Amino acid sequence: MKRRSFLKAAGTVAGGCALGMESALTAGSEVNADWVEKVSGLPRRVLGRTGRKISMVGFPGLCLIHYDQNKCTDGIHSAFDRGVNYFDVAPAYGNGESEVKMGIGLQGLDRSKIFLACKTKMRDKARAREELDRSLQRLKTDHFDLYQLHHIQTPEQVAQALGPGGAMETILEAKKAGKIRHIGFSAHTRKGALAALDGFDFDTAMFPINFVEDFRIGFGAPVLKRAAEKGAAVLAIKPLSMGAWAEGAERKRKWWYRTTETDEEVSLAMRYTLSQKPVIAGIPPSFLDLLDKAVKACNGYRRISEEEVAKLAEVAKGCESVFQKEEERVACGGLVHEPVYADSPHECCCGYA
Repeated sequence: MKRRSFLKAAGTVAGGCALGMESALTAGSEVNADWVEKVSGLPRRVLGRTGRKISMVGFPGLCLIHYDQNKCTDGIHSAFDRGVNYFDVAPAYGNGESEVKMGIGLQGLDRSKIFLACKTKMRDKARAREELDRSLQRLKTDHFDLYQLHHIQTPEQVAQALGPGGAMETILEAKKAGKIRHIGFSAHTRKGALAALDGFDFDTAMFPINFVEDFRIGFGAPVLKRAAEKGAAVLAIKPLSMGAWAEGAERKRKWWYRTTETDEEVSLAMRYTLSQKPVIAGIPPSFLDLLDKAVKACNGYRRISEEEVAKLAEVAKGCESVFQKEEERVACGGLVHEPVYADSPHECCCGYA
C-alpha cells in the first residue's frame, strides 16, 4: 500500500477482526483515563503491581548501535528532558555496544528518576549470573528496576530457565540482594509467552502488539488476555511495525521490518497499541527519529476510535506479518537456532542450550 493512501483507507473490516479486538481496547471516553500524570508533556502510567510510574514511550536501547557516543548521549538526555523515564536495553544489542553507550549516556541524569530495564538470553544459572553482573557494570548502576528473560520462543526455553539450575535462580537471588527490583520476560511467539505466564508470576510481559500482527494473524489477543488474568503488565514492542518487507520492495529504512514513518501514521499505530489492556507502554523501533515521533504522538495521546481501527484494518490487508514464520516454526517443533530473519538483531543463539 502506498504511503499517501495510508490515512485514506476505510471501509468494512473483513473477517470481524475489529470486533474481536474491541474487547482489548480500554473503555471510557475521558482522554486522561489511561494515565496518572504527565511529565514534560508525556503521560505516565502505573506499571501494574510494581507501582512504578513509567512513560508511555520507552527508550529503545537498540537504537544506540546506529550512532556515535555523542549522538547517543544527546538522544538519551533529550528523551529524558521530554519525559521519558523508561529505558530499555539488553546485552544482545550490538554484542554489548548498546549497554556500554547507554551506561555512558545516562551519566549526569538522576538515577532515582529512571526506570532502567535490562534482559538476559541466558537460560542457565551460571551464565545468567555472569551476564547480569556484566550488564550492571556496563550500565554503571547497582540495580535494574526490571530484569527480563529475553526473546523467549518455546516452552522448552521457559522450562529450562525456570527449572533447577535455571536463570530464574540467579534472578531471584539478585532480587533478594537488591540488584533487581522487578522480574519480567520478552517473547516473540504466543507459545513462548503463554508458557512463561503460566510458569511464573512475572511482573511484566514484553510482547509485539501492533495492528499488522493483530489483523493478519490475531497475534496479540491471547497473550493480552492471559497477562491480564495473571496480573502482568504488558510492555509492547514493535508498535510502529508495518510488517515484513515484501519481496522486491524498496527498503527506505535499513531495518529488518517496515515501519510507519509520518506523524499521522505513527500516531495511529502508537495509539492503537496503547489503547489495549493491559498495555502500559510501547517501545518504538530503534531509531532516534522514530522515538521523537512516538513521543510527539503520545504528548497528544487519546484513545483510538472505532473509525481509526477500521482504517488500520484496511491498511493491514496490504501488509505481511513479521512473526508468522517464527510462530509456524515453533508450532511445528522446528529448530529456533536457525535465523528466521538473517538481518534481525534478535537472531542470536548465544543464550540457548
